[in-house]
Amino acid sequence: MSESHGRAELLTVGVISRRLSLPVTRIEYIIESRNIEPIGMAGNARVFDESVIAEIKKHAVRIAADKVREA
Repeated sequence: MSESHGRAELLTVGVISRRLSLPVTRIEYIIESRNIEPIGMAGNARVFDESVIAEIKKHAVRIAADKVREA
């Protein structure tokens, strides 16, 4: 887990999108469809901890594989 000054880094959907090199809409879809809960809010933005990166990536890979099979 990445920490700055002893605190865990909070990730917005945009940060997750950039880290995984996926469109924000795909990240939003995965979060909503897989009921991934934020750990809190920063203003109007949902924030997530580092643990969701691996979970979202796993779902994104599965979605991409399903698209290839359908083609």
